[in-house]
Amino acid sequence: MAEKKNIAVIFGGESSEYEISLISSSFVIENIDREKYNVYTIGITKDGAWYLYDGETENIKNGSWVNDANNKKAFIAPDKNIHGMVVFDENGANIIPLDVIFPVLHGKNGEDGTIQGIFKLSGIPFVGCHTLASAITMDKAVTHSLLSAANIEQAHYLWFYADRFDAEPEKIKNKISARLNFPVFVKPANAGSSVGISKVDSPEGLDEAILKAAKEDKKIVIEEGIVGQEVECAVMGNREPEASVVGEIGATAAFYDYDDKYKNGTSKTYIPANLSQDKMEEIRRIAIRAYRHLGCMGLSRVDFFVEKDTERVILNEINTLPGFTSISMYPKLWNASGVDSKTLIEKLIDYAYKA
Repeated sequence: MAEKKNIAVIFGGESSEYEISLISSSFVIENIDREKYNVYTIGITKDGAWYLYDGETENIKNGSWVNDANNKKAFIAPDKNIHGMVVFDENGANIIPLDVIFPVLHGKNGEDGTIQGIFKLSGIPFVGCHTLASAITMDKAVTHSLLSAANIEQAHYLWFYADRFDAEPEKIKNKISARLNFPVFVKPANAGSSVGISKVDSPEGLDEAILKAAKEDKKIVIEEGIVGQEVECAVMGNREPEASVVGEIGATAAFYDYDDKYKNGTSKTYIPANLSQDKMEEIRRIAIRAYRHLGCMGLSRVDFFVEKDTERVILNEINTLPGFTSISMYPKLWNASGVDSKTLIEKLIDYAYKA
């Protein structure tokens, strides 16, 4: 039997999606093949402290891991010669070599290229998109620009820095009203899982929505609302990616927001989506095209609208480290495509080695 490899699963982080990372990482940890891997779990607290955690997975899920008395300070070494993590205990520093890293981190510092840069320096293979693609897809304004250059249809949009709005609010509000039809969605450019997003039905609601978005990021994106079906497609692979079946979200809130995605569990999902086979194939083709164009690797979930009446396929966003909770669409879409959760995790790890 082949010798087991060492894998580090990283969870938590200084992100508004900290709690979701705990649940997602638990799913990943529970589905790693223990006959092939020794699993090490590294938790990052909300204030940025790193620890090697060796307790029950359930305590990651419920958040109590952070109080474990056996936690040891640890970090991924950026030194390629170490090729692992440095762990501190009462005897000093020890090195645990790593073969691969699975970062289950959502939002800022976790999927925006920041931590991916550390992984690249370490020389350790890791699951997911690399530094540039992670940074690009995290920034909605940059993503819009690059997809526009590729002639991939998106909602009409504009963006600006929050300090420019502070300086000239009326000028920017007039520009929004002139260029976009209401309702619009006001979004922080760099935030995930619908955090800081507001639906605004008239110009009078812009001030409050922009203030809310500015609490999450200094760059603000305004997108014209699309009336239609909200659908998602999971993509997996490196330079020859494959796409899952297409699923549809029936959101119970004004839009598919953070609570609807992760807390309430009241939104309905339809797999496959209520679309023709031809339309779903079109969505899958566009998902793969966008994935390749932005340089994605490993995995991403690509979200779309199918506009009412016209049936235009409009790309909404790309999420490079989508949720892995029990109600998350990424694993559910692959399950519906014939890939069970354990096989899915194994394939994602395998793509890390091949990246």
